[in-house]
Amino acid sequence: MEKHFSLIITLVILCIFTSPGSCQNKPPNIVLILTDDQDVTMDAMTPMEKTLKLIGDNGVTFSNMFTSSPLCCPSRSSILTGKYVHNHGSVNNSLEGNCSSKSWQQGPEKSTFATYLKSQGYVTFMAGKYLNRYGEPAAGGVEHIPPGWDWWIGLVKNSVYYNYTLSVNGTAEAHHDDYEKDYLTDVIKNRSLEFLDKRDSSKPFFLMASTPACHSPFDSAPQYEEEFKDKNAPRGPSFNKHGGDKHWLIRRAKNPMSNVSLQYVDSTFKKRWRTLLSVDDMVEAIVNSLTEKKLIDNTFIIYTSDNGFHLGQFSLPNDKRQLYEFDVRIPLLIRGPGVPKKKVITNSVMNIDIMPTIVHLSGLTPPSDIDGASLLPLLFPKNDTVKSTGWREEFLVEHQGEWLLKGTPGCKNVDYLCNCYPDCVCEDSINNTYSCIWSLQPKQKTVYCEFLDDENFIEFYDLVKDPHQLANTAKTVSQKILSEQNQKLIALSICKGPSCRKIHPIG
Repeated sequence: MEKHFSLIITLVILCIFTSPGSCQNKPPNIVLILTDDQDVTMDAMTPMEKTLKLIGDNGVTFSNMFTSSPLCCPSRSSILTGKYVHNHGSVNNSLEGNCSSKSWQQGPEKSTFATYLKSQGYVTFMAGKYLNRYGEPAAGGVEHIPPGWDWWIGLVKNSVYYNYTLSVNGTAEAHHDDYEKDYLTDVIKNRSLEFLDKRDSSKPFFLMASTPACHSPFDSAPQYEEEFKDKNAPRGPSFNKHGGDKHWLIRRAKNPMSNVSLQYVDSTFKKRWRTLLSVDDMVEAIVNSLTEKKLIDNTFIIYTSDNGFHLGQFSLPNDKRQLYEFDVRIPLLIRGPGVPKKKVITNSVMNIDIMPTIVHLSGLTPPSDIDGASLLPLLFPKNDTVKSTGWREEFLVEHQGEWLLKGTPGCKNVDYLCNCYPDCVCEDSINNTYSCIWSLQPKQKTVYCEFLDDENFIEFYDLVKDPHQLANTAKTVSQKILSEQNQKLIALSICKGPSCRKIHPIG
């Protein structure tokens, strides 16, 4: 009876938000493809020719998609739960910061899209990177299988391409450095195809393929090692520019960057693109399999990343974790039954919207305690529903650094921990802890940020006049504007559930 009721809900949802011809006889299948550190502003979608054709040209591209935190574990936790960082509690990539900690497992992990889909009768599959500390002994080891997953092939710890361990349904599986057997992106692809072959075909399925690309160590497949030799990192307005009016860490960056840094930046740019070619192959293989099995017409495919990246912007050679557009703007493509083709949606959407969208597609009403909103009204607008009901124009971005430094500003004795060779400025310092309110309205676009550091630093940008966030105007803008922004930021920083989803009329 319960399954029958769920089926009716799903059919009603699809019939409401899509054309009548797109209504299906059973709940839709859902595929989530999640990359690592894939930016938009440095053109990291450019090498994804197959993905852009198979998903973008056959679906919707969201041009204003943002992460709730420009760091892997907090962002992935937001994707899984539909909550802002201050509500799910995973603030950085450390166990102490609740990255796959016992506290996380006993709380937020019990209410992810996987658990909701499982309750709807879906067969669930996950392969690849989960959370950065997953599988460590203090996080329950490889025996721990997060609730909601039927097929579990989780990477132990952080992104790598060779020499790693997988938890295969709770059993350790060692991989080495043989490309044919061990290259992680291909392993994820092959296990995904195996799932499509062997799944219970009487049930709808959810497939999550979470690749290491284009995260360091940037190991590309052998056949792609010579690609993009003529490509260098984009030299946009903020490239190799000293941020003298920005927070202490940006001010500390060496400017101009050394030749060694410039060479490193360009080399890393090429390597990142090369790793993405294997992801492109994986997308093609999954779409082809869905097509061959006559599943494609009843399957939604969501493609996104956890955060952006920078290579040389404001003289920062290599990392994420910053409040600027290059680190917080990410790709989002969606195709599926009834989704318009080749459409660009400009509304501001976030990674916290992925969970309620997936839950909504499965036939359930998204839980009221989450912070994100289902994207179905944007995907399937009916009688200008979005214009009449509104959509968010303001959202929150949060980051908490990990390393506690003695004596600031500076990174004495901890630079070697920060993984940003060369010219390291220790971007994971706890002093790089901030919260920002982004306001993207039709005629007014601003970013206001407050730092929890020794200076209580503030940054403010008018994105209409300064889209690249080159000039911090916090010291010249009126105090009235700053006070208004401060009050809005305070409200968002403590919001929960419905209070995070305040919408504004459009049109």
